Amino acid sequence: MAATAVRYLRSAGAPTAVEPLPRPALRAVRDDERLPVDPAEFRRVLGHFASGVTIVTALDADGAAGFACQSFASLSLDPPLIAFMVARTSTTWPRIARAGRFCVNILGAGQGGLCRAFAVSGADKFAGVDWTPAPSTGSPLLPDAPAWVDCTIATVHTGGDHLIVVGRVEALGATAGGGDPLLFHRGRFGRFEG
Repeated sequence: MAATAVRYLRSAGAPTAVEPLPRPALRAVRDDERLPVDPAEFRRVLGHFASGVTIVTALDADGAAGFACQSFASLSLDPPLIAFMVARTSTTWPRIARAGRFCVNILGAGQGGLCRAFAVSGADKFAGVDWTPAPSTGSPLLPDAPAWVDCTIATVHTGGDHLIVVGRVEALGATAGGGDPLLFHRGRFGRFEG
């Protein structure tokens, strides 16, 4: 059926191949894209969704880079993919993007202080933090993280004022027992109680 359609299009002089559309330039969110929702109310309501907390790290020509990230999820088993979201205004993201690889350090219940240190913009986030290279990418693997996922960047998509980063999993691991996760709920860190 497809071959017949292509033959017909060629005989009619119509193009049978479509040129890919150019990628749009990154832009700020336009006013016509905004919903009539108060940002404070949006944050308050969505704060009821508890999430785990991670630190995304990379190693570039300038050294170790990283940021705290709660927008993280597994995406696909085959191939193994994860995703995280990062603000387009992040000053750390361009360094990770240039590196082309990263490690997601999944934080444990006692690592709230470490998370706060990596949430500060412009600070030396690795001051006093010992780390080891992740096995596949060499990205910083943080001490005492109950689990980690070592990735290469597969794709990046625009999502409003954030970027959606898809990573292909190259290696991963977890400590025996793993411990309780660090949770973020309604603007505060918490623990899982079963």
